[in-house]
Amino acid sequence: MAKQISVAVLTNETGAHLSAYFSALKEIDEVKEVFLSDPSQQQVKSAQSQLGSKLKDVYQTPEILFQNEKPNLALVTMEARQAPRSISLALEQGCHVFAEKPACLSVPQFEPLVQKAESKHLHLSLALANRTNPEIRFAKSLIQDGAIGTIYGLEMTLLADQTRLANPAYHKSWYAHKDRAGGGFLSWLGIHWLDLSMYLTESSITDVTGFTALVGGQPIHIEDSAALAFRYDAGFLGTLTSGYFMNRGYQSMIKIWGSKGWLEMLPFQDRHLEWTLNHNGKVYQYDQSVEPRGYTPAVRKAVQAVTGSDSPLLTSRESLRIIRTIYAFYEAAKTGKSQVISQE
Repeated sequence: MAKQISVAVLTNETGAHLSAYFSALKEIDEVKEVFLSDPSQQQVKSAQSQLGSKLKDVYQTPEILFQNEKPNLALVTMEARQAPRSISLALEQGCHVFAEKPACLSVPQFEPLVQKAESKHLHLSLALANRTNPEIRFAKSLIQDGAIGTIYGLEMTLLADQTRLANPAYHKSWYAHKDRAGGGFLSWLGIHWLDLSMYLTESSITDVTGFTALVGGQPIHIEDSAALAFRYDAGFLGTLTSGYFMNRGYQSMIKIWGSKGWLEMLPFQDRHLEWTLNHNGKVYQYDQSVEPRGYTPAVRKAVQAVTGSDSPLLTSRESLRIIRTIYAFYEAAKTGKSQVISQE
């Protein structure tokens, strides 16, 4: 029988993706029991409904939870302004952490958490769940095996709906306020594609520049549009166009060109992965299942990293790398000067 662990869910009334997280924890056999901390008590009924007998107890605060329980993994999902304190507390208790992004308002808030995690030999992983998608893992293997050769460059697009920004409830939420969220589209959604670009190519972004804008005219305090250009440590360049532009749904694209060919992913158009090889001009299509995907395989990976049967979704250093990248871009947009990203 697989080793089982205890999981603490640290959240509040603004916790994101909780239904997906509860569903994942219910499904994963290695999760023996779950403890919930929710000062608002607004998530208790949902937790009881979805977790059933796995939910062992509910606490008013993370401090009280850790006084009474010894979970192996903490799943932290709350607004970015609030997350660092809960992450720090979990690490102090010797608990691995899986945190909803961006989990901080700045690099100086996040870097000490990574240092603490490393000093205690604990995982601190951001919940960038797209890494586990089957077509992403297949594309990574293609690149690793040299199918498209030396990488020359990449281009990405990620667009979501402008409609959500017109909702008065959104205007009041933490997502709409930079001093609570850390940023807008880029820190909430664009972060996924930036991380995937580094994960797929095994190359870190070293320099970034670009612009932000509020193009939709909504009364919010974040960007709804961001355009980036960046350099990777392997020497190639890339771009990302991102924003809340759509009436509904998503559009996305990742293209990577190499010396032997190129690949393209258009997941929201059901063209999950195609690649073309220069030597024969043939176009190949990924024809395997694109399931499982989403939060369940990502949480499972985090759990299995704690049990020792898998690697973490992101290492602590990879989590710090994407946080540095996001906030370096915001600094570039603010100052009008390109930023060099620390690789320490």
